[in-house]
Amino acid sequence: MCEASVLEGEAYCEACGHLLGAPACASCGAQAVDAEGYCERCGARQPTGRDHAETVLDGGAAAAVTDKGLRRSRNEDAVALLASGAAIVTVVCDGVGSSPRADEASAVAVETASAALVRGLPHEEAFDLAGRAVAKLATSVHDAPASTYIAAVVEGGRITLGWAGDTRAYWLPDRDNRGVLLTEDDAVETGEITAWLGADAVDVALHVRTLAPQEPGLLLVCSDGLWRYLDGYAFPTTGTPIEMAREMLRHALDSGGQDNVTIALIPLGVTHG
Repeated sequence: MCEASVLEGEAYCEACGHLLGAPACASCGAQAVDAEGYCERCGARQPTGRDHAETVLDGGAAAAVTDKGLRRSRNEDAVALLASGAAIVTVVCDGVGSSPRADEASAVAVETASAALVRGLPHEEAFDLAGRAVAKLATSVHDAPASTYIAAVVEGGRITLGWAGDTRAYWLPDRDNRGVLLTEDDAVETGEITAWLGADAVDVALHVRTLAPQEPGLLLVCSDGLWRYLDGYAFPTTGTPIEMAREMLRHALDSGGQDNVTIALIPLGVTHG
C-alpha cells in the first residue's frame, strides 16, 4: 500500500486503489493480498491449507499426508481418508497440471468419490459421480479442469482398488523394504497420461482390482510426486503410519520435490507403531 491517509469507512485507497484491510502478504508484508490469494505488490502466492495437510484416523489406524512440494506454486493433489464402520476408504487425485483449475478438479473428485464409497456404492458408481462432478467445472471442452483418480476400500483383510491415470497403489509387506506395484498406469512411454476425469475425457474405463494379501503389511496409495522417486528406494519398515508417511514425504522432497506429493497408508494384518 502507498500509506496515504484514508477516511474512516472507505473500502479502497483513493491514491493507489488497494483494498483497505486486505490480508498481509506472507512474503513482503504488504496488506495487498487480492481475492485470488496473490500479493498485488510482490506477486507472491499466499500459503493455503492445502500446501501441507495431514490426516490420521482415530487410534492411528491409517494416515495420509499431502504437500505441494518444492517446485509447484500450489498443491493440485487432493486426498480423503475416512473410516466407515469396519472399512477404511481413501481417494487420491492428482490435478492435471496442463488443465485449468486443476486443484479444483482434484478436490471435487476426491470429495464426491469418497462420499459415495463411504455410503457403500461400488467403485464404478463412485468414479462415474466423480467424473460428472469434475466435468461440471468446465465452461467448454477447451476449458476443462482434469484430474487422475485412484480409490481404495480396505475391509476384512481385502483391498478393492479403482483407478484411472497414473496415480498408483503399492503393497508393502511387513519386514520387507520392497514394494509391489498393484496398479498399471494409463500412460504412453513418454509419460503423458491417456485417462483422466474431465469434460474432455473420452472413453475412460475404470480399472478395478480386488486382492486379499496373505501376509501383514501396508497399502500405499500415492501420486507421482512420490512414485517418480521410488526406484531403488527402501521403504520404511517401522513406525506408525503417519511417521512412515512423513518419512516417505521427506524422501520425495530430498530427491527434488518436483511435483505435489500425496501419500496414504493403510495397515492390514497388524498394527504399526
